[in-house]
Amino acid sequence: QVQLVESGGGLVQAGGSSRLSCAASGRFFGINTMGWYRQAPGKQRELVASITSGGSTNYADSVKGRFTISGDKNTVALQMSSLKPEDTAVYYCNAVHYGDDYWGQGTQVTVSS
Repeated sequence: QVQLVESGGGLVQAGGSSRLSCAASGRFFGINTMGWYRQAPGKQRELVASITSGGSTNYADSVKGRFTISGDKNTVALQMSSLKPEDTAVYYCNAVHYGDDYWGQGTQVTVSS
C-alpha cells in the first residue's frame, strides 16, 4: 500500500507562482512513476506532469514551459509559474506502483484574474 500526502496550493494571483509537494509512505518498494493530475469543475481529470523513477518527465501541452516537476526517492513536487485562471483545479498526486494507481486526497489551486 502507498499513502500519498499532498501539501501546498491555495489562492494565487494570475502570473504568480505556487508549489505543490507530495510524499509517499507505506510498505512498498520501488514506485515506478509519480505525477500530478488536476480536475476542474465539470471537466475530466487530466495529467499535468509525471516523472519516472529514471527521471524521465512528461508534461501536458498546456503547462509546458510554465510548470516543472521534480522527484526525489518517494517525493514529488510541482513548481508552477506564470499561473493562469484556467489552471484553477483540484490537483491530485498520483503514484504508480507495479501497475497499481494510488491517489492523494487532492489540493485546491485557485488562480484569480
